[in-house]
Amino acid sequence: MNKLVSLIVCLIVFSGFTRAQDNVIDEVIWIVGDEFILRSDVENMRLYMQANKQRIDGDPYCVLPEQMAIQKLYLHQAKLDSIEISDSQLFSEVERWVTYAINEIGSREKLEEYLGKPLNAIREERRQMLKEEQTVIEMQRSLIGKVKITPADVRSYYNRIPQDSLPFISTTVEVAIVTIEPKIALEEIDYVKQRLRDYTEQVTSGKREFSSLARAYSEDTESALRGGELGFMGKGVLLPEFAAVAFELNDPKRISRIVETEYGYHIIQLIEKRGDRINVRHILLKPHVTREEVAEATQRLDSIRTEIVNGKFTFEEAATYISQDKDTRNNKGLLVNAWEMTHTETERTGTSRFEMEELPAEIGKMVYGMQVGDISQPFTMINSKQKEVVAIVKLKSRTEGHKASLAEDYQALKSIVLNIKYEETLDKWLAKKQQDTYVRISDNWKNCDFQLKGWVIE
Repeated sequence: MNKLVSLIVCLIVFSGFTRAQDNVIDEVIWIVGDEFILRSDVENMRLYMQANKQRIDGDPYCVLPEQMAIQKLYLHQAKLDSIEISDSQLFSEVERWVTYAINEIGSREKLEEYLGKPLNAIREERRQMLKEEQTVIEMQRSLIGKVKITPADVRSYYNRIPQDSLPFISTTVEVAIVTIEPKIALEEIDYVKQRLRDYTEQVTSGKREFSSLARAYSEDTESALRGGELGFMGKGVLLPEFAAVAFELNDPKRISRIVETEYGYHIIQLIEKRGDRINVRHILLKPHVTREEVAEATQRLDSIRTEIVNGKFTFEEAATYISQDKDTRNNKGLLVNAWEMTHTETERTGTSRFEMEELPAEIGKMVYGMQVGDISQPFTMINSKQKEVVAIVKLKSRTEGHKASLAEDYQALKSIVLNIKYEETLDKWLAKKQQDTYVRISDNWKNCDFQLKGWVIE
């Protein structure tokens, strides 16, 4: 829903932009309830969006303060409704952003110098921005959570749209997959474990810090940037084997035994425990396969493909009993598209249909020239666990791009109608909230074609 997205205003005020405004006399330009919008807030946001090449549809000095005002209406209602976003939900996202910012600018020191504040203050600023952003989303979800539509609503929408205005449905495909993981030599596993033992010895002897080893050697590239730190998490978020060992740790000076998961081999260091949540560092190493092992797996999968083509067994049977892809094995190999989140948490729909650009790149290349029923030659790809595997795919169905029809595209049309209903619901709520909230706009900022009517009462 474009309107929902556009209403979520990024409230980061970069000090670099603020310093550019030092010579400008600030002023209050909007008052919404007991909240103020300053001229500098609008200018900082305009510069931020300009620097990030974000388009503003209309006069920024009209569009941006209105978006800020709308967000303040949602935040005020969220406070009344006791909608809270816990800091634990934001920790990982804040750390990802900080890591990205440091990498972009070159170092922590440069980031602090550029923004003119210590890293803790930068983190807090980002945390507050994300908290407000997520609060607005949750408030909107609560407002539209009871919106329902019926098949009659979808039919009515479809029947009243002129045929030349019907939405275009892109080409979609259904694909099944069989994968084989190349065998890893025991020598390679022993080598990985010995490296982890060496790291443990270096930490316990005081020669190296765990965090510096993680930055240098961990193959979990995201956490490696943070010195291996994962952030506070509960048991349910972590892999069971990892969680079992991590939650046994009590002494930050001790390093865990080696833990094997589907991603590879880990060692773990405790940072802090808080009730049922834990913050740890880890180092991940992955055993790597040789070209000979990949060739052997390719040959095996080629033989399986030949047996399928010759009718010895079906592709679906191979996917169920031979494939090593856990995500699809119980679904006869059928790939399932990522969950499509609707605007309420409780409504999620999965689909086996992919637009071509939604497929993993290696699969998309194979499927592009295939006919329905074709089975590809074996190829290598990186799976969701970041492991190199050998795969074959079968094109189960292809629906060419076309104008939407009620019979074939009911779910797509239902989504469109839902979004329309959501927007109508939010528009009605905003109109009422405007009436119930004190709003004052400075005279020099009133002459605008606002998205919502009712801000200026003559």
